[in-house]
Amino acid sequence: MNNFKNKVKNLGGKAVKGIKNFWNDESGMGTVEVILIIVVLIGLVIVFKQQISGIVEDVFKTIREDTRAITN
Repeated sequence: MNNFKNKVKNLGGKAVKGIKNFWNDESGMGTVEVILIIVVLIGLVIVFKQQISGIVEDVFKTIREDTRAITN
């Protein structure tokens, strides 16, 4: 019976040690940070969609006008 208690105690200790190691492991933090940055960027694009569209349209309009001036 004493041997069984020791095995259970060792198993519990290993489980607690594994949980602590998992909690302290930061190897996946880079992935989480990249995903959060992408989510923030997508949110900014959604919020400022009209302003971004206006700027892009103005840039292309200027490019078209300048290319017409060069070809003429």
